[in-house]
Amino acid sequence: MRKRFNLYSFPTWLRNFRAILEQFILPLTIFQGIRTLFFPTTFDVFLLAIFVVLTIAFHLDWF
Repeated sequence: MRKRFNLYSFPTWLRNFRAILEQFILPLTIFQGIRTLFFPTTFDVFLLAIFVVLTIAFHLDWF
């Protein structure tokens, strides 16, 4: 059986960090997507993939 995480059981600093990251991840993903279109390097593609996964994870409340 899968254990569900209770957001309120985390320390306050971790909840604040998660809230800040949740606000900034979408603009960072959009910026990185535009940057990858103009200057495609291997690092940019991997960074964009990580940002997309984080954006989806926050949107679907996986974290």
